[in-house]
Amino acid sequence: MSPGKQVSQSEAVTIAGARLKGMRRRVRLSRLALLTAIAAGPLALGVSVWPGPATVAAAPSTKPATVRTAAVAADPAGYAQVFVSAWLRSSVDDTTTAQARLAQSMAPDVELPDLAAGAQGAPESVTAVRSAQHGAGVWSVTLAAQYPGGSVRYYAVPVVVDGAGASFAVAGQPGVVAGPGRATTPKSPYAVTVPPGSALSSTVEEFLAAYLAGAGEVDRYLAPGVKPSLVSPVPYSGVTVRQVSAVDESAAGRVPADGTRVRVRAEVEAADASGRWPLAYELSLAARAGRWEITATRARIDGARDGGARP
Repeated sequence: MSPGKQVSQSEAVTIAGARLKGMRRRVRLSRLALLTAIAAGPLALGVSVWPGPATVAAAPSTKPATVRTAAVAADPAGYAQVFVSAWLRSSVDDTTTAQARLAQSMAPDVELPDLAAGAQGAPESVTAVRSAQHGAGVWSVTLAAQYPGGSVRYYAVPVVVDGAGASFAVAGQPGVVAGPGRATTPKSPYAVTVPPGSALSSTVEEFLAAYLAGAGEVDRYLAPGVKPSLVSPVPYSGVTVRQVSAVDESAAGRVPADGTRVRVRAEVEAADASGRWPLAYELSLAARAGRWEITATRARIDGARDGGARP
């Protein structure tokens, strides 16, 4: 073998040995880094195994979250109603009656009435008509006592409520006050008169006759998906529509194009064995296939559900 070839082989062996030595060194360094990461914990392990910047997401806390809800003020109107009803039926001359004991149990420091001979009788009913909160846990409840003959007297009662709204107490003597004022009635939006015998008026009359008097099936007058809560058993033997008024001008003429919606108010007279009763119902209707269908029964028929958007 020539000296040149021997030198080349020697250099190749040297280079290969150097590369092998470098590889072994890198393996040892990697092992050392891995062992160090294991000793430092899972976070260091993750950073060591994956080169470059690492983003670590915070683990969700296993501690239950505290949910805070705002306290709802408890209206003591019912409590005040029971107290005033018992108080008006009590007398200081006989504290052993059931009404007197009830009034005293609800308000031990409140004095009972001292009734004179031949005094006005007990009220027929006592109804809470207004509640006003004047501070934390401090209320004033106004109640109407209706007496035989139609006379009404209003009483205001101070009531305190605990922070949890679970305990009540009458804080002082009732006081006679003026009744609530009469609010101004807004102008009715139903200004368009629907002609009697029109398609819309007939649909309304037939629907209410079915709803209130059982004259036919209610479903035949309803749009798909509309399911009002029905009165059962039906309360009347007959229904007559006195007038149908609408918000929209389109309700006064022929059945318009499909999808047209109107709102109406029907004034009816319902009859039963006891007499005749003037009633009113607010309805929403939509035109479909040349006929009117009930899409919503609003305000006067509770529990209805509209299958689509209300007009």
